[in-house]
Amino acid sequence: MDNRDEVRAFLKSRRDKITPEQAGLPAYGQRRVSGLRRNEVAMLAGVSVEYYTRLERGNLGGVSDSVLDALAQALRLDDTERGHLYALARAANARPARVPRRPARTAVRPGVLRIIEGLHDQPAYVRNNRMDILAANPLARALHFECFEQEPANTCRFVFLDPRATRLYPDWERVARDGVGVLRVEAARNPYDRELSNLIGELSTRSDAFRTLWGAHDVHVYTGGTKRFHHPVVGEMELTHESLDLPGDDGLSITVYSADPGTPAADALKLLASWAATQRQDAATARADTER
Repeated sequence: MDNRDEVRAFLKSRRDKITPEQAGLPAYGQRRVSGLRRNEVAMLAGVSVEYYTRLERGNLGGVSDSVLDALAQALRLDDTERGHLYALARAANARPARVPRRPARTAVRPGVLRIIEGLHDQPAYVRNNRMDILAANPLARALHFECFEQEPANTCRFVFLDPRATRLYPDWERVARDGVGVLRVEAARNPYDRELSNLIGELSTRSDAFRTLWGAHDVHVYTGGTKRFHHPVVGEMELTHESLDLPGDDGLSITVYSADPGTPAADALKLLASWAATQRQDAATARADTER
């Protein structure tokens, strides 16, 4: 497929981030570029300037793995960025009929549902590659109850289009940047996913912040870490989260939040569980009243 614009922007954005000092090169005279020059990247990668210029113009057709490895090393790419470069190369070299046209999964296996439902003290949910939350246990719904007011619940759409997101996430800038990075990775892996493209187009049109971050060409993969919340009901808490891809369910992953026992965050989760149970009971009572 023709992804030259994406390749060109990604390579240039990585080159702009590296100073000669970081690359172990002398910096003589006045420089008109913030990062490395093309000839410097070519030298570090062991290719000609003409060949690297061709690559940075977006032409990854026929590029060998050894050249991609050398380029990744020259540009000091991390594992996520290296994987992104390889995904761009695969898309550039694949004929349209051979590029997987995989829509985002929308069904969650019963066994996976039982796993997240069994985590009574930990918020847990399953999402697809578009950041749609496909299934969640009651505590996860309580943690993200504002996000679940939309259908389907989509964490990126909530972060960029709902003003309440800046209150829920005290580190909103980091959350926003990571979310954009995930979509950037997925767009390279699944270039023919129409729903993913539609989501990116919607967010680019409606959110200046998304458009700016999208233009940075940064990439991200969720694994584990900590996230701060300022929940409107239970207040501040810092939770540990782990995200795991589901084997056999391409594009689906499970995310689980937890808190160390005896910490304020653990107490906040208990309070959140109590509030969620009250909300469910009130909803059940309201339904029963309407059915009489």
